[in-house]
Amino acid sequence: MTERSAACWLTPLRMARHNERMNATHSSIADLRKSYERAELSEDASHADPLQQFDQWLNEALAAQVPEPNAMTVATVDGSLRPSTRIVLIKGYDARGIVWYTNYDSRKGRELAGNPFAALQFHWVELERVVRIEGLVEKVDAADSDAYYASRPLDSRIGAWASPQSQVIPGRSVLVANAAKYGAQFLLQPPRPPHWGGYRLVPDRWEFWQGRKSRLHDRLRYRLESGAWLRERLAP
Repeated sequence: MTERSAACWLTPLRMARHNERMNATHSSIADLRKSYERAELSEDASHADPLQQFDQWLNEALAAQVPEPNAMTVATVDGSLRPSTRIVLIKGYDARGIVWYTNYDSRKGRELAGNPFAALQFHWVELERVVRIEGLVEKVDAADSDAYYASRPLDSRIGAWASPQSQVIPGRSVLVANAAKYGAQFLLQPPRPPHWGGYRLVPDRWEFWQGRKSRLHDRLRYRLESGAWLRERLAP
């Protein structure tokens, strides 16, 4: 048997083994199960104000030392209605909304410029909890962006200049070269880049999800109606 014919003979065998492994993986994923039994979320025990409920749950996530309790997913939609998500870190919250910082020229920045509505999600796996937040997004005041930028480590401040976020680059060497360039240019006092700053999502909907046994999860939604929060229970 020639080398070429042996390779042709092995290809179907390799494909069969690959398919077997894939089928086994799919089967094992489909069989994954978890019973959620840590806590419950009732109307009587929850806050009437969703911000207070969020504050309680976030502080409980911090106290439980779950990995990166400040990590949240941001979902945006572009002009063709194509959604996209990414993970960012919450940097502040109050009655005005939820704040994070990023590059305004990134994909999310461009999408928010075209469609200012977005959704956030926190998933605290260890506590079997999810928080979903929807609303209109606005840029924070320049003074707030300046203050937060100044509080960041020097390498992070230089990084905001060095990375043309979401743009195609030929290799990592571009980032390294840019970091060296701006580090030499600004030394220890880089100013905030004009393309970098904060966003604030102003919520008009919140949802708090607590895992429960038998998939009968607790879901409480808060909707803003005529300036007041309406609390509703959703079927899981």
